[in-house]
Amino acid sequence: MHVSSFDHYQGRVSPVHRLDPRVKVVVTVLFIVSTVLLPDGAWTAFGCSWLLLLAATRLAHLSLGFVISRSLVALPFALAAATAVFSVPGMPVFSVKAGPWTLVATDAGVIRFASIMLRSWIAVQMAIVLTATTQVPDLMHALRHLRVPGVLVATVSFMYRYLFVLSDEALRLLRARDARSAMPVEGAVASPSVLWRARVTGNMAGQLFIRSYERSERVYDAMLARGYAGTLMTINPHTMTRLDWLWLAASAAALAIVQLLGRVQLPGPI
Repeated sequence: MHVSSFDHYQGRVSPVHRLDPRVKVVVTVLFIVSTVLLPDGAWTAFGCSWLLLLAATRLAHLSLGFVISRSLVALPFALAAATAVFSVPGMPVFSVKAGPWTLVATDAGVIRFASIMLRSWIAVQMAIVLTATTQVPDLMHALRHLRVPGVLVATVSFMYRYLFVLSDEALRLLRARDARSAMPVEGAVASPSVLWRARVTGNMAGQLFIRSYERSERVYDAMLARGYAGTLMTINPHTMTRLDWLWLAASAAALAIVQLLGRVQLPGPI
């Protein structure tokens, strides 16, 4: 299986790509936390956050369409917050008849729902910029430098590495099934039934589990034979430079300004 099936790293020569992975991870976490902490209805602050995201995308020489198209995957999950439209107290806006019940939407509920959608969408876009400008080994090494628990880092690293192996095993099983022209009844023209498909899929899942378990034992024995002691090594020293510190300080200052903008209360009418 080709690496692009799971890894969407975009190799570019840009200021963002040259940054230390630790800086990119810290800035991404600060950006997401800052976006989450913005008050509901702080549209100016949300707009400023998205402008900062656009600036990072531009500096990374990434396509805006690439970032936006991948971020749309998270929006269906954010739709779970649609209940806020009817559960937050406020002025009624519209009502929906649901059988014997009448659901009344409020202005505060609509604002909260829209704010949650914006938070999710902007935060996911920033995470996409991080993964598109940082290779997975460098990302894992940065997490280890940032004192993320080693067990968690190792688990994520192995999951990423051997996800390709599991996919190749599944593709080989599918290829073997197609090569044998499996049919529920020999010579039948009709398409297989749902029950037959479920039985074949269950057998393939069992075979995949057994093969994966056996391969994991062989891989672990090979790693121990090569001196693995629970720490993944890298040839990249990841040295923080003065430019990295400047980018980190500038990003933190920009996010602080966004937070101030989100909390500025305009004077109401007299």
